[in-house]
Amino acid sequence: MIRQPSAWVNGGAGWVANEATYDRAFAPVTDAILQLADLRVGQSLLDVGCGSGTLLAAAASRPQAAIEVADAEAAELATSAPYDRVVSRFGVMFFDDPTAAFTNIRRATAPNGRLTFACWRSLAENPSFTNGSSILTSRMADAADTSALTPDPTAPGPMALADADRLLGLLTDAGWRDIMIIPFDFTLDYGAGRDGVEARLAVILATGWGARAERLLRPEVGESRWAGLVAQVRSHLHDQLVDGRVQLPGATWLVTAANSAIS
Repeated sequence: MIRQPSAWVNGGAGWVANEATYDRAFAPVTDAILQLADLRVGQSLLDVGCGSGTLLAAAASRPQAAIEVADAEAAELATSAPYDRVVSRFGVMFFDDPTAAFTNIRRATAPNGRLTFACWRSLAENPSFTNGSSILTSRMADAADTSALTPDPTAPGPMALADADRLLGLLTDAGWRDIMIIPFDFTLDYGAGRDGVEARLAVILATGWGARAERLLRPEVGESRWAGLVAQVRSHLHDQLVDGRVQLPGATWLVTAANSAIS
């Protein structure tokens, strides 16, 4: 396990509060990583940005997992190194210096060891990041706040590795070889036996721009108007049900790379 910098940690509370919802919605990605990583009994494993530990727990049932808390950008990851396999589910997009981080991770990986991770593609391909929350953010009148809705696409954040050419360059500069960047599309299903509206609403209000909109707007507009805005989001979600459930398209890269040498 590698601890992530503040860009990831600051949103961690919302993730933890909705852990079960995310695990259900991201289950296809978890399965794809496990299949692509080719985990075998006796291998040592490192999970980068393990979050609530779902991928780590699933992977640890196959090889031997090592728990190491470290900053990949600054630390030598040597406590239990070298690792035969390194995996991550949406945990590698938040580095201030991704080349340094990927280099340190590679140096902690055994010769011919492999890295396998999933990261998001573009915001345009992933409506789950704005669906519903856009109703709230559209009410944010402060230009300084709304301008941040379109940040530097290479800044630490969910879409920091959306550009496949940039991602390839970062991994190559970090010394990884045999790099494959594969598009993987899936459906985020928030249903779990219900329509998923309340589960999706909880995610919107706990994370990302939905959480920021609540923090800024709720004191400004008052409880009654805020409740009205939340009701609009809930109605919007009901209007977009697919087969009776909240289902949104997800677009990711599945990435694998090999460590041909340790320097």
